[in-house]
Amino acid sequence: MEWYLKVMNQYATFSGRARRKEYWMYVLFYSLFLIVAMILDNVAGLCFETEFMGQTLSSGYGWLYVLTALVHFLPSLAVVVRRLHDVGKSGWMYLVVFIPIIGFIWILVLLTRDSQAGDNKYGANPKA
Repeated sequence: MEWYLKVMNQYATFSGRARRKEYWMYVLFYSLFLIVAMILDNVAGLCFETEFMGQTLSSGYGWLYVLTALVHFLPSLAVVVRRLHDVGKSGWMYLVVFIPIIGFIWILVLLTRDSQAGDNKYGANPKA
């Protein structure tokens, strides 16, 4: 939880570096919060619904889910950029995710790589 709070305290800080542990612990807690928000939306009946061919379809998502995602949008983007900085890449490298299939795989590889040893142009090694 401390890693999640560290990311949230650096709400929109795009400079510096983020360790692998910091990024993945943030992703873990963010995912858990999204799941809880989805469950609460379903229990409270807040899910978005639509009519299709005479039947009412529920999306499974509601306002709590949307609010949770919006609150975490900037911190998620910032921690990805800092994580890319940690492996020696520019934050703009995240745009490669828009290349179908290969972009997602390449970003996943970069996010799972170990930190670049020593200092780089984005700052000191956070492991040191």
